[in-house]
Amino acid sequence: MAMITSQKINEYYSRYKSIDVTLSKEIAQATGLVANQIFLKCVSDFWPCVIYSTSFEGAKVLVSIKSGILQKLEQANNMVSLRFCFKTAEKGNPVTFFVNTKAAGNAPYGGSQDMAMFTLQFTQRPPDDLIEIMGRILDANVNSQRRREEKITISPETVRKLRLAAKETAVLIQGLPRQCILREISFTWAKIIMQGVAKFLVEKDAILRVEFEDPREPFLLRGKFSSSEEIEGRKDLVALVLSFDENTIPMSYKIRINDYLSVVRADDRSVERPQTSRDDPFEKKKAPDAAPAPSSP
Repeated sequence: MAMITSQKINEYYSRYKSIDVTLSKEIAQATGLVANQIFLKCVSDFWPCVIYSTSFEGAKVLVSIKSGILQKLEQANNMVSLRFCFKTAEKGNPVTFFVNTKAAGNAPYGGSQDMAMFTLQFTQRPPDDLIEIMGRILDANVNSQRRREEKITISPETVRKLRLAAKETAVLIQGLPRQCILREISFTWAKIIMQGVAKFLVEKDAILRVEFEDPREPFLLRGKFSSSEEIEGRKDLVALVLSFDENTIPMSYKIRINDYLSVVRADDRSVERPQTSRDDPFEKKKAPDAAPAPSSP
């Protein structure tokens, strides 16, 4: 979305500095972590490593102890630098930087005689790039619960600011794709308009495709139709709320929604205006005003 300000970075640091983020496959993908470019530097030697988790105060990494790193750490009084590398859409070249740390200890990993988990303590505040990248993850995760009911009404303006590819999309119901239009979206549910009869659709499992641009990211959001509304004057159309399975919501999707709610909507609050008929083609057909978000989507 918009550039993150130094004020926001400082806010991330003070709010989340002690929280460890485990670098799972999903988190690594969402952050753009380049795993084969991560290593430790001690004196003049380098060791490849795997980042298990990180906060703004330290990190845990997996390293082979048969490589001679323990002897080198002893010579360097346990001082070692950790190299991070991320590939982000906003910057053409990978973002790389070193963080100075002190090795606070290690333990065998998973009973291995070779791999050990090293606990590293940062000796100073890490670079803003790390705070921004990991802060967006942490902020999106927190707000996906705190602002879970906050809806975004889809209009030409919000399509542009969300960077949605289009509000026209598809939903997969019992293995069959059906065309639909996004009417509202949130962290945990979406309202769509499609052809059909409500009584045959409510409580059905479905998968909604939502695609964003810049960079292009298609998401498949799994859930169940939890409620419906009639479209006045249109017997062939129905508005359905799809409540997402929260255990499967992609982290990158949460970041997209959080960026809009935290950055764009904050800028627009003072000048928000009601929808006009040009914003929503269904207004001309006397569609009812958008219902408030369901209490438990």
